[in-house]
Amino acid sequence: MAVEDTPKSVVTEEANPNSIENPIDRYHEEGDDAEEGEIVGGDGDGNVDESSKSAVPQSHPLEHSWTFWFDNPSVKSKQTTWGSSLRPVFTFSTVEEFWSLYNNMKHPSKLAHGADFYCFKHNIEPKWEDPICANGGKWTMNFPKEKSDKSWLYTLLALIGEQFDHGDEICGAVVNIRGKQERISIWTKNASNEAAQVSIGKQWKEFLDYNNSIGFIIHEDAKKLDRNAKNAYTA
Repeated sequence: MAVEDTPKSVVTEEANPNSIENPIDRYHEEGDDAEEGEIVGGDGDGNVDESSKSAVPQSHPLEHSWTFWFDNPSVKSKQTTWGSSLRPVFTFSTVEEFWSLYNNMKHPSKLAHGADFYCFKHNIEPKWEDPICANGGKWTMNFPKEKSDKSWLYTLLALIGEQFDHGDEICGAVVNIRGKQERISIWTKNASNEAAQVSIGKQWKEFLDYNNSIGFIIHEDAKKLDRNAKNAYTA
């Protein structure tokens, strides 16, 4: 399904809007202009206009629920075990919830050096050890510093809008903020399914109009060889 830009909706989760450790900056509630005690949509006598109820926008459910995760660099540097600083931030399941979150969060160009920001299908943890991710791998695109914001958004829209022919193979995506560049990766489930992996890589490039070659690295190879891991597939 295609995900259309929609107005912000109310976010009901609690968080500290001033925290630099959380990519969610601030929260916006609609209807702040109403006078104290005023019933919005009433007829002036305290009665709610029944016709106004039908004007309330309907939510648009997504095929899957998705969870944003954040790995805070200031905490990560003090940890000895990888992933111990990784935390779920919010889970959303409708188009409106997505835009409410996205419009109130820091984009990659505003995140601190060393930060990792994930969007994964609900109940899949962005870790190699997760049973659904264990046999998979990832496609990666590289961007100059502070140049990945639009590509990150388009990647998210393609994921939650189920734009990939092999969307069931996808676990989620991550943007990594590093010293000289930013990286966006799509994680998949089954690295041995070459046809599905190559299809995902090619479609992703088309969605983002990305002209450079991209590579797919199998998680198991990355664990064993670290930066010496070779691309299993290219697109």
